[in-house]
Amino acid sequence: MPAVTLDGIEPALLLAEAYLEAGLDVMEITFRTGTAEEAIRAIAKEFPAMAIGAGTILSADQVERAIDAGAQFGLSPGYNRTVTEAALKRDLLFIPGVATPSEIEEALDIGCRLQKLFPVNHLGGSGYIRSLEGPYGHTGLQLIPMSGVNPENLADYLSSPLVAAVGGSWIAPAKLISEGRFSEIRELVKRSIEAATSVR
Repeated sequence: MPAVTLDGIEPALLLAEAYLEAGLDVMEITFRTGTAEEAIRAIAKEFPAMAIGAGTILSADQVERAIDAGAQFGLSPGYNRTVTEAALKRDLLFIPGVATPSEIEEALDIGCRLQKLFPVNHLGGSGYIRSLEGPYGHTGLQLIPMSGVNPENLADYLSSPLVAAVGGSWIAPAKLISEGRFSEIRELVKRSIEAATSVR
C-alpha cells in the first residue's frame, strides 16, 4: 500500500491515475499537509475504483475530517486509544500503528486485528515479525509493515502469515512526483506487484 504526502490536487489525481493504470487500487494520503482532505475528496470523486485512505491520523478531529473527505480507511503511526475508538465509533476501518507486543495486545483488545507495524526497519525487520508469529499467530492478527520496505525485501515480509500487505513511500518517491515522472512510478508499481505476486 503506497503512502504519499502531497502538496496539491493535480499531482494527487495524476498519481491515482498512474496507480490504477499499473494495477494498484489502494492508496494512502497522509494528513501532513493542508491539502490532504482536498486530495482525498478529489480522488474519491474522480476515481471511485480507488480505495482511498487517510494516513498519519493523530486526533479524533482528523478522524472526522478524513471521513467527511471520503476516506474509506484510516491509519495512524502509533497506537492512541482515543483516536482508535473515535474511528471505530464511526465505523471507519482503522489501522493503528504498533511497535511492541504491549501495543499489539492493546489494539487487539479494542478489536483491531489489522495493525500497522511501524517503523519496521528499526524494530528488526522481517525477523521481528517472525518472532511475533508464535505468540500471536492464533489471534487473527494481521500486520502491514511500513518504513524500510522496498521492492527488494517485500517478498521476505509477505512470506510471513502475519503480514496482510506491505506499505511505504518507495512506490512513489517525492522526487518523481514533483518532476511529473508518472511513467516511472507506473513501472515501480508494476515491479512491486510482480514481486508480491511471486510470493502469494
